[in-house]
Amino acid sequence: MIYSIRLRIAHFYDQPAANSRHAIRVLPRTLTGRQNLKTHLLQIFPEPQSRSDTIDFFGNTVTSCTHRERHDEMSIRLSCHVEMHATAPWFDLSPDVSHLRALCDGLTDLGPQSPLHFLGPSPRLPPNRDISEFAHDLFDPNSSTAENVIRIGAGLHDAMTFDATATTVDTDAADAFRLRRGVCQDFTHIMILGLHVLGIPAGYVSGYLRTLPPPGGTKLEGVDAMHAWVRAWCGPDQGWIEYDPTNATLVSTDHIVAGYGRDYSDVSPVRGYLRSSGGQKNTQAVDVAIVD
Repeated sequence: MIYSIRLRIAHFYDQPAANSRHAIRVLPRTLTGRQNLKTHLLQIFPEPQSRSDTIDFFGNTVTSCTHRERHDEMSIRLSCHVEMHATAPWFDLSPDVSHLRALCDGLTDLGPQSPLHFLGPSPRLPPNRDISEFAHDLFDPNSSTAENVIRIGAGLHDAMTFDATATTVDTDAADAFRLRRGVCQDFTHIMILGLHVLGIPAGYVSGYLRTLPPPGGTKLEGVDAMHAWVRAWCGPDQGWIEYDPTNATLVSTDHIVAGYGRDYSDVSPVRGYLRSSGGQKNTQAVDVAIVD
């Protein structure tokens, strides 16, 4: 199955901006046996004075660009084709959580895929008592790690309401949990915190989600957005599994990975700085479709 992805992110400034530098993480990854980035075109307007592509610590592609001249807006446009492979049948090979904790205590690898990077606080995820209590209430010590990951994600989905107006990109997970409302970023941050307190390594996944029109309806272009979900390490035999708490489902071929990190700050689509005055307005539109 091949997906066509089109993304447009635009920043409009109240006053001209200059001397800006941005790091862009929007390009889908190539993951052996799961997804393959076949073709892509990433455009930046206006044309930056400098541009380079690098790979960050977690293996994500980062496009860095610099605009020294004054400009009223900056836009990023991505067009790409990604080949998705069928999801392997589900088999639970994970130990119980107490055994998993013992396995984590014996880990020494500090490479990008090491669970040790995904066990503790990160820039956007300080510990929170209310989320900890929520996770402990759902925890079943007699179940496997994978079963507890699914239990926490499903329980969070039931406790929260998706509301695009309730939070912003800067909202803390604790505030979103107190409101019991938020977007995929909030669901993901809350679930990661809940898994951390149980001793389950968990991280943030940024990517794209193919959404389907209502029965009898026509899919509209540009209404999709970049999505977020959770990856959790369930022991050496099971490895990493991914769960989408916003939609209460294990990840399948409709989820296309762009980046892995500890939280949103590691994989935000656009991050940087500029010199300007006044405010700015940002827009984002994504279209994900199957190539006939």
